[in-house]
Amino acid sequence: MRYWLMKSEPSTWSWQDQLDRGAAGEEWDGVRNYQAANNMKAMEIGDLAFFYHSVNEKQIVGIAEICALYHPDPTDASGRFGMVTIRAVKTMTVPVTLAQIKDDERLADMALVRQSRLSVTPVSPEQWAMIMEMGKTSL
Repeated sequence: MRYWLMKSEPSTWSWQDQLDRGAAGEEWDGVRNYQAANNMKAMEIGDLAFFYHSVNEKQIVGIAEICALYHPDPTDASGRFGMVTIRAVKTMTVPVTLAQIKDDERLADMALVRQSRLSVTPVSPEQWAMIMEMGKTSL
């Protein structure tokens, strides 16, 4: 299993929107960055992702599961980009902020810190465990 972080502007698609989709999940469309798209291509069913509210909130608020592999994104007229489908698994007990992550030197190499504009990034198992601990969350 691999771990990921997926960013969304809460005014566009929030964690509550994701929760409301239930077991059906939601397609993660609109990604137009090749590196983020390549990260989604590497995802496997059952992989877990932190759901990160970007822009004003800048915090990890939930955990989602990949439930459909990379497939064409109908919102992309060029046909170059695709998407995965994710479903909500659990709300973080305590949201973990970007400031908290940046303050922890053990997370300095995290892609969220190093590549702050990238919307879909990998998370190492060690980083996952640290953030789960920071968020007082277990699965």
